[in-house]
Amino acid sequence: MNNLFLASLIVPFIFGLVSFILPKRNKKIPSVLALIVSFLTFIICIAIFVNKAQSINNAGILFVDNLSGFVTLFIGLFGFLIVLYSTGFMKGKENLNKYYAYVLWTISASIGVAISNNLLLFLTFWGVLGITLYLLIAMGTGNAVSSAKKAFIIIGGSDALILLGIAIIFKINPFLEISRIHIPLTSSLATLSFVCLALGAFAKAGAMPLHTWIPDSAETAPTPVMALLPASLDKLLGIYLLFRISTQIFIIQPNSAMSLFLMTIGSITIIAAVMMALVQHNFKKLLSYHAVSQVGYMVLGIGTANPIGIAGGLFHMLNNAIYKGCLFLSGGNVEHRTKTDDLSKLGGLAKLMPFSFIAFLIASFSISGIPPFNGFVSKWMVYQGIIELGKNGSKLWPLWLSVAMFGSALTLASFMKLIHAIFLGQPSSKKINQTKKAPVVMNIPPLILAGLCVIFGIFAMQIPIRLFVAPSINGQLNFSGVWNSSLATVLILIGLFIGFIIYLIGSLKPREVNQFIGGEDLEKNPQMRPSGVEFYNTIKEIPLLQSLYTKAEAKLFDIYEQGKRLTFAINSFFRYLHNGVLPTYCVWILLGMIVIFLIIM
Repeated sequence: MNNLFLASLIVPFIFGLVSFILPKRNKKIPSVLALIVSFLTFIICIAIFVNKAQSINNAGILFVDNLSGFVTLFIGLFGFLIVLYSTGFMKGKENLNKYYAYVLWTISASIGVAISNNLLLFLTFWGVLGITLYLLIAMGTGNAVSSAKKAFIIIGGSDALILLGIAIIFKINPFLEISRIHIPLTSSLATLSFVCLALGAFAKAGAMPLHTWIPDSAETAPTPVMALLPASLDKLLGIYLLFRISTQIFIIQPNSAMSLFLMTIGSITIIAAVMMALVQHNFKKLLSYHAVSQVGYMVLGIGTANPIGIAGGLFHMLNNAIYKGCLFLSGGNVEHRTKTDDLSKLGGLAKLMPFSFIAFLIASFSISGIPPFNGFVSKWMVYQGIIELGKNGSKLWPLWLSVAMFGSALTLASFMKLIHAIFLGQPSSKKINQTKKAPVVMNIPPLILAGLCVIFGIFAMQIPIRLFVAPSINGQLNFSGVWNSSLATVLILIGLFIGFIIYLIGSLKPREVNQFIGGEDLEKNPQMRPSGVEFYNTIKEIPLLQSLYTKAEAKLFDIYEQGKRLTFAINSFFRYLHNGVLPTYCVWILLGMIVIFLIIM
C-alpha cells in the first residue's frame, strides 16, 4: 500500500519535471506524455481507493481512510479528463511543456493533501498547490498575471492562518498526526484554531469573503485551468479540510456557535454569489460566481453538524466538481469555436454544437437542483439536514432552508439566461455559422461528466452515497422523507417523449417568418436582438440592490482590494512622515526618546 502512496505522488511529479525540461519547439510530446501519466495516475488512484482498508489501521505520515480514498479517486479522474481536454484546447499554444508540468504537479500535490496524515506535510502540499495555481493562472491572457497575483496573495494569506491554526493545535495537543487529534471546542484557543483552519478552507474552496480571486481568474485563465482548480480540485480539497476540522480534529455540535458561524457563511455565500451571477455578461465569470455560490451549500450542510446534513455537504462537494467541470469544459468548447466569452456576441449554437449543448444543458439542470440529476439529491440532503436541525431546537432553520431553496431558484433563473444567450437565442452574427469546430477530443470529457450527473442522480443511493459518502461519515443516514429517483426519472422521460412528439408534429409543415420586435425587423436591426444579456438587468434598479451592486462593482466587498488600498494608505502616511528633511527626523528621534523615557519611568 505504501508503494501505491508513493507512486501516486512521485509519478506525476517526476514526469512533470520531464515535461518542464522538454524543448519548447516540440509541442506534441508534452501533451502525449501528460495524457499517459495522468491516466496512469488515475489507475493508481483507483487502486488506492480499492485497497484503502489496508491503510486505515496503519496510519503513519501517509494514510487513506474512506474520505481521503474517494477524494483521491476523483482527483485522479478530474486530472485525467482535464489533461485529455487540454490536448485539444491548448493545441498550438505557447509553453505547453510548462503548462502540462504545472498540471501534473497540481495533481501530485492534490493527492498529497488528501493522503497526508501529518499536519505539516499537509500544509507543505497545500502550499505547493498555491504556487501551481499562480503559475497556471498566469499562463492566461490579458491581466492574467495580476489575477494570478491576487489568487496567490489570498491563498497564501489563508495558508498563514492554517499555519497559525496548526501551531495552536500543537500547543493544545502534542500530536501532529491527523488521525490522533481530537480536540473539544470548549476553549478560546480551540475555537481560534478552528476559525483559522476554516478560513483557510474557505479561501481554497471559494467561500465568502475569500472568494474574489475566482471571478477575476475566470476572465483571464485558460478554461481547462478553471475546470481543474476552482471548479474541481479546489472544491474537493477545501471542503475536505473543512470536513476534517469539523468532524474529526474538532467536533462541532448542532446549534453551537461554530455551527452558526458555518451556516451564516454558507447562507451569505449562496445568495450573494448567485445575485452577482445573474447580472454577468461574461459567461466564464458567470460560471465562476456559481462556483462560489455552490460552496455555500457544502458549508451549510457541514454546519448542520448532523449526519444527513454533513453527508449532503460532502455529496454536493462531489457533485459540484462534476457538473461545474462539465460547465466550464462545455463553455470552453464555445470559446474555442467562437473566440469569445461575451454573451452578447453568442447565440444559436445548439444546432452547431449539439454535444456541447447536451452536456451544458444536463449540467445546468444539475446545478439548479432539478431531478433526477445529482445536484438535486445532494441539495435535498442538505435540506433534510436543515430540517433535522430544527427538530433539535434551532430557531433559525426556516431562514437557512429558505436561503438554500431560494438560491436554487435563482440558479435556475441564471442558467435560463445563459442557455438562451449561448445556445437557443438568435445568433449575433452569421459569422458564427462559419467558425471552426472544436476537436472531437474536447467533447469527450464534458459528455463523461454529464453522464455522471445523470448516473449519480438516478442511482444516487446505490452508487455515490453507498460507495463514497456514507462510508466517509461513518454513520447511519436516516432520511425523514422519501425520494424515488426511478419513478421521477420515468415520469420525466414520459414528459420529454410527449414534448418530442409535439415538436415532430409541429415541424411537419414548418413556416418561416421574419421576426419583429416593436415593428422592427430583427434581420435588418440586429441591435434589437434579445441576446439574453438583458435578462434580469432590472434587478440592479431595485433601490436596496442598486446600492449593493454599485458597491460590489466598485470592489468595496473585495477583501483583497480593500487590503491593498489600506496598505497603500499606510505606505503613503509613512512616506509623508519620512520626507528626507533632517529637522523632521530630529523631531522623530526626540519623540522616540520621550516615549522610551516614559516607558522606563
